[in-house]
Amino acid sequence: MPNGTSQAGDRDDVARPPHPLRVVIADANFVPHRALMEAQLPAGTVLSWHPAFDEAAVVADLAGADVFVGPRFTAAMGAAADSLRLVHVGGAGYDGVDTKALPEGVVCANTFCHESSIAEYVAATSVVMRRQFLQQDRALRTGHWDSSVYESQRCQLNSLAGATVGIIGYGHIGSRTWQLMRAFGASGVTVTPRPVDAEREGLNWAAGVDGLDRLLAESDVVVLCLPLRPDTHHMIGTARLAAMKPDALLVNVSRGPLVDPEALYEALKERRIGGAVIDVWYQYPAGGAHAQPAPQPFAALDNVLMTPHISGVTRQTFEGRVHDIAANIGRLAAGEPLRNVVFPR
Repeated sequence: MPNGTSQAGDRDDVARPPHPLRVVIADANFVPHRALMEAQLPAGTVLSWHPAFDEAAVVADLAGADVFVGPRFTAAMGAAADSLRLVHVGGAGYDGVDTKALPEGVVCANTFCHESSIAEYVAATSVVMRRQFLQQDRALRTGHWDSSVYESQRCQLNSLAGATVGIIGYGHIGSRTWQLMRAFGASGVTVTPRPVDAEREGLNWAAGVDGLDRLLAESDVVVLCLPLRPDTHHMIGTARLAAMKPDALLVNVSRGPLVDPEALYEALKERRIGGAVIDVWYQYPAGGAHAQPAPQPFAALDNVLMTPHISGVTRQTFEGRVHDIAANIGRLAAGEPLRNVVFPR
C-alpha cells in the first residue's frame, strides 16, 4: 500500500485531465525530496507515495491515477491503470517500461540532470587511478612510502594535463565530461553517431563510429558515454582492448555490457591496459543490497576501481529530476506539450 497520500521530447496530443491530477510515485530515490516534489506540483494534485517499487502495491494503487512515476511498468500495472495518461521514469533509462503494456494514449517520458555528477565522477576517478592514490593509500597504511621520491626505480606519475581523453558517445554526458576534463588541460577526441563540430567543442577531432580504433589507439583515458543497443553490445572486446595503449584507463559510466566482461577481466589481469573504472555492471541485486557485480572476480584485481552504479547518484541529480518531472506533470495538467517523451516517438 502507498506510504502516504498528500496534496500538492515534446508531445502535444495528451488531453488535459478534467479533474485534479492523481499521481502515484514509487521510486525510492525521490522519497528524500518529497517536500520539494509536493511544492513543485500544481495545486490540488493528489500524491500517493510508495517507499520503493513494489509491483503488487503499485497495482493496487493505480486505479484512478493519471500519472505514475517509477522505474518499471509491467503488464499487470497496465491492466490496472484505468485512467493513466503519463508514465514518467525517474532517470534516463526506460528499459524497465514494457511499452506494450502501456494503455492506449499513455506516453512515457524520462529525465536526465545527471551529466554534471557523472562528469565529476569521471574526472575524479581518472585522477585517482592515474595518480595511483588507492595503491599509495594501501601501501602507506603498512608504512611503505610508495613514491618515486623515496624509491628511485619508480616512475613519476601523470596528471591529466596533456592526456588525450577519448569520449565514445558525445551526448549530454559525453559533452559535459569533456568540458570538465578540458579544464584539467587534457586534449579530447570523440567518436559519436551524430555530427560534432570539433573546433567549436575544443576537440582535436571528432568522427563517426568508424573512428573508434583510432580513438582507442590515441587515448590515455577512454570514456564510454553511449547507450546499450544491439549494435553497441560488447563493442569493446578483445581486439579493441588490444588496440588501447598499454597504460590507458577505461572508464565505463554507461552500461556494463558495452564491454565484454571476460575480455576486460583478462586484459586487466594480464595488465595489457593500465586499468579500469567500472560503475556499471553485468549482475545487479534482485532484492536488497547484495550481489556479485560480475561472474569474473574483478574484486581480486588491484588495477580496477569498482563502484555500485553511483556516478550520477547525487542530491543535485535528483533535485533536478524532481523539477523536470513536476514541470511535465504541470504541463499535463495545463494541456501543454510534454517534454522528453520517449514513447511513442
